[in-house]
Amino acid sequence: MPTVSDDQASDGDPSVPGGSNGGSTRDDPPDEPSGEGGSGTGGRTSRAGRDLPAAIAVGVALGAAILGSLFTVRYLFIGIIAAAIAVGTVELAGALRRSVGIRIALVPVLVGGQAMIWLAWPYGRAGAVTAFVLTVLTCLLWRLRGGASGYLRDVAASVFAAAYLPLFAAFAAMLVPPDDGVGRVLSFLIVVVASDTGGYIAGVLRGRHPMAPSISPKKTWEGFSGSLTTGVAGGALSLTLLLDGQAWQGVLFGAAVVLSATLGDLMESLIKRDLGIKDMGTLLPGHGGLMDRLDSLLPSAVVSWLLLSAFVPV
Repeated sequence: MPTVSDDQASDGDPSVPGGSNGGSTRDDPPDEPSGEGGSGTGGRTSRAGRDLPAAIAVGVALGAAILGSLFTVRYLFIGIIAAAIAVGTVELAGALRRSVGIRIALVPVLVGGQAMIWLAWPYGRAGAVTAFVLTVLTCLLWRLRGGASGYLRDVAASVFAAAYLPLFAAFAAMLVPPDDGVGRVLSFLIVVVASDTGGYIAGVLRGRHPMAPSISPKKTWEGFSGSLTTGVAGGALSLTLLLDGQAWQGVLFGAAVVLSATLGDLMESLIKRDLGIKDMGTLLPGHGGLMDRLDSLLPSAVVSWLLLSAFVPV
């Protein structure tokens, strides 16, 4: 669930169009405060380099849609996942095509991606993995008509897209079916949101030491400590209050999800840096593209499913 703490801008590479000011990541502190409005855009851009009112509005709207689906017919949440992954896949395919001329097998990845997510509902891992394997085979065949030039490059990108988006997202879908599925999904989302928010606040207020300057120059160790603190607290509360778990399990769960969310953020930063782009898209005002909001959620869904399956067996 996107929050105001999600990153909106580039990874700060001066060679990236639109990214010369250093951009912002989830816990990015400002370079230099530029007055109450931030960076001189009529007061609308925050100190972290985003259109803060738009970011808040979009985050609240998406959060309301997610919570509404969970507390009405919880399987609607799988539909939200499926729709988000379809949009994210199109954004990633467009970024690859425009930036480096890579053409993924979009139709097979889109269709196969939906199969992974929806088959994970009744069949679990077996359904998702079977759909993934069939998607890979279809991508290999689909690309034959394009000839030998760029075949390996395009197929590799297609397989990457199929694994990175729908296969990872299928693990979020697998959180839904158990009787306590709402609690499992909420635990996953609460920790990610707590991590994002805590990291953003700590980074803006006291971020001084870069965490990965060559990847995301403004992500700081102080911000990561804020993420870890709030994420661990969110995990401990979620597992004890929403699920039949122990506090120590919640602490481990929170720490693991914070780590996966942070790594997911850094991985997408590397992808965008490699492609020379600021955002994956422009769909969400104040946020960028939908892919820019999924970066921490996708790997965290895998980690959440694995740990919750171990700590709170169905």
